[in-house]
Amino acid sequence: MNLSLAPYALFAGMLAMAGLPIYIHAPKFYVDEFGVSLAALGTVLFFLRLVDVVQDPVLGWLSRRFSNHRRVAVAVAVALMALAMVGLFAMTPPIAPIAWFAITLALLFSAFSFLTISFYAEGVSKARALEGDGHVRLAGWRETGSLLGVSIAAVAPVALLAVTGAPFVLFAVAFVIICAVAVFAMRHEWRGIEIAGGVGLKPILGDPMARRLLLIALLNATPVAVTSTLFLFFVESRLDAPGWEGPLLLLFFLAAAAAAPIWSRLAQRYGAKPTLVFGMSLAIASFVWAALLGAGDVAAFAVICIFSGAALGADLTLLPALFATRMAQIAPEAAEGFGLWSFVSKFSLAFAAVVLLPLLDAAGFQAGATTQPEEALSTLTLSYAVLPSGLKIVALLLLLATPIEAPGGTALNRGLK
Repeated sequence: MNLSLAPYALFAGMLAMAGLPIYIHAPKFYVDEFGVSLAALGTVLFFLRLVDVVQDPVLGWLSRRFSNHRRVAVAVAVALMALAMVGLFAMTPPIAPIAWFAITLALLFSAFSFLTISFYAEGVSKARALEGDGHVRLAGWRETGSLLGVSIAAVAPVALLAVTGAPFVLFAVAFVIICAVAVFAMRHEWRGIEIAGGVGLKPILGDPMARRLLLIALLNATPVAVTSTLFLFFVESRLDAPGWEGPLLLLFFLAAAAAAPIWSRLAQRYGAKPTLVFGMSLAIASFVWAALLGAGDVAAFAVICIFSGAALGADLTLLPALFATRMAQIAPEAAEGFGLWSFVSKFSLAFAAVVLLPLLDAAGFQAGATTQPEEALSTLTLSYAVLPSGLKIVALLLLLATPIEAPGGTALNRGLK
């Protein structure tokens, strides 16, 4: 087996472009271009995630069933995801914009989920073939690729706006090209081996350590979902700095990408738990500082972007590695486990959309307005900074109470007693 991890980084980057950035750009795009209300967008995003309650485990089962044809199944899913991206950003809605938003996102989310589940399940086998701490090494490449993909997708539409009047059209076309390159790069990595016998969700949900990791992931991912959903609004209105959204997003995600391999090396040397504790503490401090900012505090927020971005690198590198290690121990061929992991990540985004966007709408917030009611700005600050810090503190306390040392370490192998 080819042990090069570069294809995994590229494929992870492609997937990441269709994940988190959708929540950064799609709501504001449909508000600005088509006048859709924040409350309506939040409701649609939430109900799409309710579908995932049933869909993600089913997609995990399908991933296992089609494992002996995984290369073809992945290619088809990537094509559907690319088509959905074009429909979402590069086409004038042929029907009511909110309905078109729902249809294209449903297709995009379904393909994204299937690909994420298959990709992470394949990573379990890949990590076994690596010498040493394979899961952490693979996570370092994979999550660095993800963060670079997020960085590109988060900044590209804003940067393209400076050179074209249709930045999202070019973004969608570029995404199609990147999809084709990523599928080609990974063509030899799919094993094509049929996995015998489904294990379902029982051994995963019945394992105390797996349940604890999923809960920590949910609590830890929600602050990222909240800040991602509200980032553009916070910079534009709370900081009163329109035009700075792109550079600040780039700074945030590049800090995360640069920090990811560093966190990976620190985890191998000092253990995953103390490394992750430090990263989460850094994130909490960043959120608290952000809560104190007001109009014109762009320089201070730039420093916050560096610190909070670096902290995100720890979250996205170490938690998936811990969960993948546990899956390798209790259900090594269970794609359903990564269906649960995918659902946890997306549920946090649904929470941010359904709660915070309507909340801002009710407080009188109007995207793009030159002035905002003070109540709207206070709500924006509480939502963007105070709520995430509280959730992060709960996740940190739960992590401290969990006997995790490092992927493959003694405490993780024992599980929770």
